[in-house]
Amino acid sequence: MARKMELQCPMPKFDFDVITLGHGSGGLLTNKLLESGVFDLLSNEALDAHHDGAVLDLDGPVAFSTDSFVISPIFFPGGDIGELAVNGTINDVAMCGARPRFISLSFILEEGLPIEDFWKILVSIRQACENAGVKVVTGDTKVVEKGKGDQIFINTTGLGTIHPQARIHHRRIRPGDKIIVSNQIAAHGVAILSVRQGLTFNTTIESDTAALHEPILDLLDRWGPAVKLLRDPTRGGLAATLNELARDTGLGYILQETALPIAAQVRAACEMLGLDPLYIANEGVFLAVAAPEHAEAMTERLRQHPLCRHAAVIGEVAEQPAGGVLITQPLGGKRPVSMPIGEQLPRIC
Repeated sequence: MARKMELQCPMPKFDFDVITLGHGSGGLLTNKLLESGVFDLLSNEALDAHHDGAVLDLDGPVAFSTDSFVISPIFFPGGDIGELAVNGTINDVAMCGARPRFISLSFILEEGLPIEDFWKILVSIRQACENAGVKVVTGDTKVVEKGKGDQIFINTTGLGTIHPQARIHHRRIRPGDKIIVSNQIAAHGVAILSVRQGLTFNTTIESDTAALHEPILDLLDRWGPAVKLLRDPTRGGLAATLNELARDTGLGYILQETALPIAAQVRAACEMLGLDPLYIANEGVFLAVAAPEHAEAMTERLRQHPLCRHAAVIGEVAEQPAGGVLITQPLGGKRPVSMPIGEQLPRIC
């Protein structure tokens, strides 16, 4: 896929090897860092104004979202913090039923960050933006003393135009609606854990980080209001997302364990580590609640997209258990799926 391709962007010749406090001073070093790196690499008509804000042309209602990314490690199988930051904000906008168009990009850099690492992250940001058709139009850079950060933190804010057929709101969910997941779950969290803990498996498990707006917009083009709700189950996984919906709607959400799409190597890793895939973070998966008469057709359509090959209907909405989530096990028993109390995997996004 295009997101995995390497961009040919040789690093310019900086006259420094690491980030220093002076690069966050707003003076000469800051300008050297931005003009030789950020502005050149991400150049477009809005960013080239070098203003603290951007004047943008948006027609009709817009979606707006902001997020911060503090993942450790900053490079991981299948991606890095730069690609993750772009895709994560694109997906937050897409979950509103919108086409992402512009993002802001703010860095908090730790003194001592190798400039080569910063350049690799910038190249990933550019690649993710180009793949998704979005532009970085404004941003900020700060540097903190060594030991006061963890190499690099990124904040992004996204703007997008709402699809004319989007009617995304939890108040539209009714008993009988179907729950669809767009692809295999739990890969991202397991990939991060494997690097952080030095674990090795028979095959490399990679993060699923990806921008998901294209398959979502395709669903809205074809079925419009039949798509009632969209969410990306990142921190806390499917369990947290569904419990939030149960709380907000007062309805029950019943899953079928045998319907959950999980890659064999991810399932095996979870079993070995004693982890429940429902609670593990995803970065390239969305959850949709859809009108029952269209759910199967939507799922078949999703499977035609390379990011959604394993899309599945995994359950349905019911009146009971009111405000709760259950999963039906292979032998027919049901167990509750509770809201996670704390982070299973800290710093996963």
